[in-house]
Amino acid sequence: MNDADEPYLFDVGVIALAHTAAPVRDSALSYVRDAIAGDIDAVVPYPALFGAHTVLTTYYGHSNTDASRLLQNFMDSKRIHWYDGMPEDVVRGGLSQASETNVGGWDGYYAQVAIEEGVNTVLTIDDDFGRFDPFDTEVILSPDEFSELNTFLGS
Repeated sequence: MNDADEPYLFDVGVIALAHTAAPVRDSALSYVRDAIAGDIDAVVPYPALFGAHTVLTTYYGHSNTDASRLLQNFMDSKRIHWYDGMPEDVVRGGLSQASETNVGGWDGYYAQVAIEEGVNTVLTIDDDFGRFDPFDTEVILSPDEFSELNTFLGS
């Protein structure tokens, strides 16, 4: 981590992974802790919390109640820049991003938010965001860690 990488946008997978007991969660947890403490400039779109909730309950086996509690606690951080907008131009831009780079609509939306918010680096656990030129992508898991995560998840 260095200041040139900031601000960071947190993808769903990073948020979810940080809130698990997965053996490879340390990198995600480190970024989340730094964001909560205000040690890094972090942007988190509110819709990412719904995505993280789905990931926590569907893939990591958290109960609905537990996932909701964890994410509501995360929301209490006042040092994170919570992106709460979903204006038409951002949605249209997100859909254009998705179309131009052949990624899912949500990734297109997050990419458009990153562009709108002047994000320098998107933190993620997969390489889909590497298709976008306006910002850097940091995949927080090595290939071995990603494989270990898939084994942990039973994939």
